[in-house]
Amino acid sequence: MEIQNIKLDKKSATFIVPNWCKRYGGILIGLIALLIFFSFKSPYFFTQDNLMNILLQVSIIAIAAFGMTYVLLLGEIDLSIGSIIAMVGTLAALSLSHELSLFSVIPLAILAALLLGMMNGLLSASLGIPSFIVTVATMGIFRGISSIFLDGASISIEHEGFIAIGNGEWFSIPIPIWIMIALLLVNHFILSKTVFGRKIYLTGGNKEAAIYSGIKVISLKIKVFMVMAAMAGTSGLILASRLNSAQANAGIGYELDAIAAAVLGGTSLSGGYGTVIGTFIGAIIIGVINNGMNLLNVPYFYQLIVKGVVILIAVYIDVQSKKRRT
Repeated sequence: MEIQNIKLDKKSATFIVPNWCKRYGGILIGLIALLIFFSFKSPYFFTQDNLMNILLQVSIIAIAAFGMTYVLLLGEIDLSIGSIIAMVGTLAALSLSHELSLFSVIPLAILAALLLGMMNGLLSASLGIPSFIVTVATMGIFRGISSIFLDGASISIEHEGFIAIGNGEWFSIPIPIWIMIALLLVNHFILSKTVFGRKIYLTGGNKEAAIYSGIKVISLKIKVFMVMAAMAGTSGLILASRLNSAQANAGIGYELDAIAAAVLGGTSLSGGYGTVIGTFIGAIIIGVINNGMNLLNVPYFYQLIVKGVVILIAVYIDVQSKKRRT
């Protein structure tokens, strides 16, 4: 093989930056900075047990945020995530209390989540109602139904197999972390390697072009909301398992954390740009902030302020990134 000599002067010489570095470099630097900061502030932070605990805490939000990434890529939003989490946990607990087998309960719970997502998609896509309005409405509807099913109380779960989903371990690693990693890989493959994923990016980036190219936008939107609900349903099963109970107020505020994770990871609120890998990193950043502030005994209301500021910064970065791309 011949190697050609290439002469570079100062004007033509450029430093080639890998694509992954361009896309994730900023948030990785931010994550590393947070790890260093909290490591100096607390001797208990940078330990194997605590880092594993962060990943465990992050898993529920990260899985829901994977679904939120789909919705945001389409230029939509879903605020009913927390209520779907509560609804699925409720249905699973009630099914187990009626002595259904675990292998029946899990598919039925995910199927219920898919139907909830289909409802969101149909109301928004078919009736032309903005997804923000639809999911604000269904957020209350789904949580209200959960409260009715539970009669305003919580229901305990005693099924050992179900409890193991959120509390068991494989090779000394909590099962929710394995589930999170598996879904990260699956969703990354779907969005980056399949026709379905490319349709989502195209539609989110330019809806009119997608319609002219023959993409069935209404059908695509319904499917995306179903994927979102399936991810939220999975989070709901894990949360109910970890709590050993189903509660009508489960998952409150999770929609904001999911949005923050996706936007922090580089997903554009206007659609067409983002990855689940970035969302995963964004979720870890949120988990590190929450864990670090808890170790430093920061009061909860101050934590809310910090998370609000983080969301504002993420949105500002998104706006500036969009200007640069255009």
